[in-house]
Amino acid sequence: MNRSLCALTLSLTAFACSREPAPAASTSVVPATARADSAADALDRLDKRAPVPLLPRMAQHQKQNMRDHLVAVQEIVTAVAANDYAAVERAARRIGSSESMQQMCSHMGAGAPGFTEQALAFHQTADRISAAARDQDQGRVLNELATTLEACTACHAAWKQKVVGEL
Repeated sequence: MNRSLCALTLSLTAFACSREPAPAASTSVVPATARADSAADALDRLDKRAPVPLLPRMAQHQKQNMRDHLVAVQEIVTAVAANDYAAVERAARRIGSSESMQQMCSHMGAGAPGFTEQALAFHQTADRISAAARDQDQGRVLNELATTLEACTACHAAWKQKVVGEL
């Protein structure tokens, strides 16, 4: 058996050595930024959500607002747990509808038909959290919070930021 194993090893070695060498690997180096760009492009092609075209500053502003919305939701949950309806109302007002919020949503969604309407509907759901908090109705606060979170997830499922150089 030992002899057979040695013979097989020698045969495979001879076969491997008799083959033509594989072509040399390309020596060109792809810059990291090009790899990152192509990876970002590939991800963008896979992500079938509708784009919201935004200038870089607008995109950053929108992300900051989204993060603040999440903090407001956290504050609402914490306040509900403590039966602090004044705190629920304060936090809900931060994500509720207002004239400035309407203007901002209209500005952000100018290049994406349907985005502004969905964004404004989200803010209106938060107004209902405030109303339930004024009535100190914990069950209704939680139901309205659930509706608001459904609006969040529906919006994020439908839209993605597309950072552009010009609108």
